[in-house]
Amino acid sequence: MAEGEPSYIDYEAFLDPEFSPASFANSLVVATNNATDTPLDLSTPLSRVLFDLQEIDTHIHTLTTKSALPLLMHTRDQTAAAGHVLKEAEDQISSVTLGYERLEKEVLRKWEAADEARVAAEKSLATVRLARAVGRCLALGRQLESQLSEINGRGGGGGSGAMTGSDSTTPSTTPVRDDYRTLERAASTIVSLRRMFSATGVGEEGHGLDRVKVIRTLKTELAIPAENMVKSRAQQGIHRFSMSASSAGGGGQSGYKQARDSRARLISGVTILYLLSPVPQNLGSAAEFQPELLLSTLQGYVQTAIMTSLNNLSRALSMLPTLERTLSEVSGRCQDIFALEAILSNLRPPSHPLLPSSTAPDRNEGDASAGQHGSKNNLLQPLLNSLDTSSLPSYFWRSLASSLTVRTQDIVSRGGVSARTLRSNRDRLKKEIKECVLRGSQLPTATLGTERGRADSGGGGGGAGSGSSGNWEREAAVMVSAVAGVL
Repeated sequence: MAEGEPSYIDYEAFLDPEFSPASFANSLVVATNNATDTPLDLSTPLSRVLFDLQEIDTHIHTLTTKSALPLLMHTRDQTAAAGHVLKEAEDQISSVTLGYERLEKEVLRKWEAADEARVAAEKSLATVRLARAVGRCLALGRQLESQLSEINGRGGGGGSGAMTGSDSTTPSTTPVRDDYRTLERAASTIVSLRRMFSATGVGEEGHGLDRVKVIRTLKTELAIPAENMVKSRAQQGIHRFSMSASSAGGGGQSGYKQARDSRARLISGVTILYLLSPVPQNLGSAAEFQPELLLSTLQGYVQTAIMTSLNNLSRALSMLPTLERTLSEVSGRCQDIFALEAILSNLRPPSHPLLPSSTAPDRNEGDASAGQHGSKNNLLQPLLNSLDTSSLPSYFWRSLASSLTVRTQDIVSRGGVSARTLRSNRDRLKKEIKECVLRGSQLPTATLGTERGRADSGGGGGGAGSGSSGNWEREAAVMVSAVAGVL
């Protein structure tokens, strides 16, 4: 059909994008049938649809026949244009491919070689660092081994014997020397090894040491046993601290020497336990550090003195003839605690390599004596804080009195000769207990002049440092009431 030739077929309806075959078929059926017909006649609409299809097919055939030559020419032109585009594209793709190959050869392969060299250099650097850390650990291990040999009196007997003989309970052919300076050096060496073992950050000295077998052997067979031995020796030095016993055991130069040795053992033990106390990972500053190992040992020393005095006093109250000797021993233990307080009040925290800004406490050395107690930068203050007290002698008497009341009540409730003796000697008990408290609340005569002088100026803490009897009337009254109040 020529353009503009009339046709009964509505091409606009078929070409409409919204054309619906179902709606068109329904309109044909409705147009050729009545709504009341029971059987629908579908032959008429079907014939019309087939006729329309035949008409459209004829129209398409006519158009393609008339326009075959233009269509073929157009197809030829399109094919030629596509071939030309394809040829140009292939030339461009070939140029790009050659450029990529040249780029790969000049850049990518060189980068791969450089990256391999970088990885090799990083691994080599890590190996060198690890080797240096291993060498440092082994040097520290040899140093610690030599120090253990010196402590155990073997005079340089190294080798595996130092590892196996580091325990303080192992018998030795030569006497064991209490060389506390060597113990301090050994503790410092152990802390250095601990810092190497605890390195976790990449690039940090000692990182990866746990993968080296010889270091694991060094840690398990030398470092840990040595730490336990040094810790045990330091704790023994603190537990055996006694200034009153030294003053009673000898006079003059001999008593002074014993007191000096006892003080040196205490200071060395305190320093060692401070260094060996575990350091938390996320510690803000050195001022926040709490030496748990040191505090627990000092608390144990104080609690042992209290419990021993309590048990002895309980027995003495049941057997009154032994009371005088027992009260003398109790006052001696309190003097030891007073001396401990005086010494600790004059001890500044030692430099700790694992603490942040560990050198900060050592500033203003010239003003240390004057500003000591104002800043409370000493090793006494953490102990007082942990015991929740302002004075160790006061804590001793008040703790002893609180437990002694119950023991005295038990003796009185049982009755018998002991109870009657206590009641009949009530005035004597009051006098002797008060004298015991006042005598025990003074520094031992063998205490070094430095501690005595500083304690007399108020260094004992809580206003109890003067050692005069007037400052301890309350503690004496508490102790007297613990016994006489029950009677």
